[in-house]
Amino acid sequence: MTADDSFGRLDDDDYPAYTMGRAAEMLGTTQGFLRAIGEARLITPLRSAGGHRRYSRYQLRIAARARELVDQGTAIESACRIVILEDQLEEAQRINAEYHRGTPEAKP
Repeated sequence: MTADDSFGRLDDDDYPAYTMGRAAEMLGTTQGFLRAIGEARLITPLRSAGGHRRYSRYQLRIAARARELVDQGTAIESACRIVILEDQLEEAQRINAEYHRGTPEAKP
């Protein structure tokens, strides 16, 4: 890997750059919360060569949304399900918009 390859990862939302401790600190939560949303399969952190959990910026955004819901009183399992459904809806809307952009509108 060259230095140029390493710098390219700085912009990669999916690169697992954050340790569990740093991720919890950034989110203002506990490591136990991150473990719980992992157990609920909301996010699956990658593992370092030493077996430590590593999180990407994308995963931290998802975790932050789950934390918002939990802070509002939603059970963690329910919060995880809501975030998954929100993500699926966003993806479906994106696909739908692409479809409509690529399809000529029907004429009456």
